[in-house]
Amino acid sequence: MAASAFLSLLFILCTAISSSVRAEDVVALNPDSFEVEVGKEKHALVEFYAPWCGHCKKLAPEYEKLGSSFKKSKSVLIAKVDCDDHKSLCTKYGVSGFPTIKWFPKGSLEPKDYSGGRTVESLVDFVNQEAGTHVKVSAPVSDVAVLTPENFDSIALDESKDVLVEFYAPWCGHCKNLAPVYDQVATAFKGEKDVVIAKVDADSHKGLGEKYGVSGYPTLKFFPKNNKAGEDYEGGRDLDDFVAFINEKTGTSRDSKGLLTAEAGKLPSLSALVEEFVAAEAEAQKDIVTKIEDEVAKLTGTAASYGKLYVKIAHKTVEKGEGYAKKEVERLERLLSGHVNPTKVDELTLKKNVCSLFVKYKSE
Repeated sequence: MAASAFLSLLFILCTAISSSVRAEDVVALNPDSFEVEVGKEKHALVEFYAPWCGHCKKLAPEYEKLGSSFKKSKSVLIAKVDCDDHKSLCTKYGVSGFPTIKWFPKGSLEPKDYSGGRTVESLVDFVNQEAGTHVKVSAPVSDVAVLTPENFDSIALDESKDVLVEFYAPWCGHCKNLAPVYDQVATAFKGEKDVVIAKVDADSHKGLGEKYGVSGYPTLKFFPKNNKAGEDYEGGRDLDDFVAFINEKTGTSRDSKGLLTAEAGKLPSLSALVEEFVAAEAEAQKDIVTKIEDEVAKLTGTAASYGKLYVKIAHKTVEKGEGYAKKEVERLERLLSGHVNPTKVDELTLKKNVCSLFVKYKSE
């Protein structure tokens, strides 16, 4: 086999295997990794789901807790399959509604339907019974900041932070229902140093609740950088509702999984200059780089760090030619499609997004 063909095959195999790497405690499977992971040395519980399915979204936090509980197990795999992306795999196993959960015993591809409750406790009990394990529920560490009278002002009223605060009571049923969603919101924005998702037990700390006019639970208030008197949050209580609200209010660009969207890093104030730069000939581009540098010098905060990317990419384009940006976007897309350290995903995505603005598309 030629060296180039061998390397191509190796890349394909690595990509397939990387999709089942445990970025989370629940393993996301595709048709290739399903064959590698399921029906082998481990028992497997597999959720077949659709991203748009409301019942799937409700199950998600409980299923993640299940994954956390069994992440150290040597005999059990907790996995999921996106049936929108992998319809043939779901059809193969007779999936006709979402979510469908199936149990695959060790060494078998003949599954048993799971029809029990959809709490983490019910799921753990089922797996323990089928696998002969004795695992206890392990709640994942929450990214929600816990506020008290001692730290409330230093966190919620910090003018360098946008802070969403839930005032709750431990006995409140609606608060209990909101808790797993609120944890997901905090996890989605944990990569944003200027955004804090927090909560305060207003039953134990009644003075704080009274100070901010809390008369029922849960009450959510948003404390943006420019208004530390607080604003009532009156939006929906699904994960997507919270994510859309925070993105709109703070200028972030995160999706419900915490990944940066295709708009992250793009600065409207520089769009006209970038368009002028891309349309210009090589010699004229040098003068436009100076204009970009002047505009970036006026930026502050996160925008300033994005602006530095614009300057760097503009200089690289002048140095290496108009094909640089296109090749760099393709390189970054290849990296992001593989197994990337989570700490590097944001960096690569931001660079890809800004690079894409400098790609010159010639009409045929």
